[in-house]
Amino acid sequence: MAKREKITNSSIKALVVEDKRVNDTEIAGFHALISPKGKITYYLYYRLDGKQVNYKLGIHGHITPTQARDLAKAKAGEVANGVDVQESKKLAKRETLKAKHTKLDAFLDISYKDWLETRNAKTASKTIKIIKTAFPELMDRQLSSITAWEIEKWRAEKKKTGMKPATINSYVNPLKGAMSRAVEWGLIESHDLYKVKALKVDNSRIRFLDKNEEARLRKALQVRDKRIKDERENGNKFRQQRNYPLLEELRDRHFADHIQPLVLLAINTGMRKGEMLNLRWESVDLTNKVVTVIAENAKSGKSRHIPLNNEAFLTLRGWLDDTKDHGFVFEGQKGKPITDIKKAWNNLLAEANINGFNFHDLRHHFASRLVMASVDLNTVRELLGHSDLTMTLRYAHLAPEHKASAVNLIG
Repeated sequence: MAKREKITNSSIKALVVEDKRVNDTEIAGFHALISPKGKITYYLYYRLDGKQVNYKLGIHGHITPTQARDLAKAKAGEVANGVDVQESKKLAKRETLKAKHTKLDAFLDISYKDWLETRNAKTASKTIKIIKTAFPELMDRQLSSITAWEIEKWRAEKKKTGMKPATINSYVNPLKGAMSRAVEWGLIESHDLYKVKALKVDNSRIRFLDKNEEARLRKALQVRDKRIKDERENGNKFRQQRNYPLLEELRDRHFADHIQPLVLLAINTGMRKGEMLNLRWESVDLTNKVVTVIAENAKSGKSRHIPLNNEAFLTLRGWLDDTKDHGFVFEGQKGKPITDIKKAWNNLLAEANINGFNFHDLRHHFASRLVMASVDLNTVRELLGHSDLTMTLRYAHLAPEHKASAVNLIG
């Protein structure tokens, strides 16, 4: 049978498992329960509007009997004023949980990433990484506290460092997208980042190779390929003299490594670097001379088929002979695609004495050659995988000498 006495340090110390509980003699409903293992928990029992509740005050050891008594008095007072303290506690817990999930970092990891993966699993992690990299100081902030003024200030600072408008937009836009999704899902009422208008970007810069530059690039590719093969041959001679294991012979291969086939494929197909590095042999049809960029790897999210001209076909057929006919076309280690070609590419440009040219500009070079060959812009759009003509129209203003010859046709 439960004991009845004032709950104090001495009465709690005297409480044994057989007692099961002790009811306080001064505060109605205040009691302590002891479990079979000796754990003591303080409660306040109350009734409100016909509802019976056993409100947990705390565990002995975490709070003292005196603290439990003070808390019981306070909660009993709230109940007397019509407050359902148990429901208030649940509401506070829900608010705490919501507050945890509405911090930017938690929102990105718990909610937003899952949604992004349903849209495009390939880019979900990349989008999250972009936001976290650009705005580390916002990660522990509540979504509702992030303001347009802060983002404008961030943009102003980035402009001062020389960051390009397109790059700034590429950081801000994903954050705005995440904030808008939080509003849509009811996590926050609103946000004002819509006031942060995208910076104007000059898309008129179209860098492509002139005839001399392309010739130098091709020559540099050949020289580099021969140098690597020569170095491997000399290295194996050195190893043979010392009875070391020999490395794979490169002399009979079409290509010493992946750089030359990658560059030639880019020049002749206009594929993006990411599209080529994620290309699998299953998407290469050498019989019909077509390569397919699957939707998962395409920036537009739509698949496209690119016919292979003779050089692209011979390049892939030679690379196939050099490697294997399954998995990634440009494979790195352990069945994963190659991820970094920056060092080799920069060295190649230096050898070819080409300045101000990015790997992505090979795509512009492909498009410019098509335009200068009088290929209609819609066909160029389809080959490049642009969703509409807006981006492709940039190429309508290429090659002054080509436009001059066109005007001369009616001169």
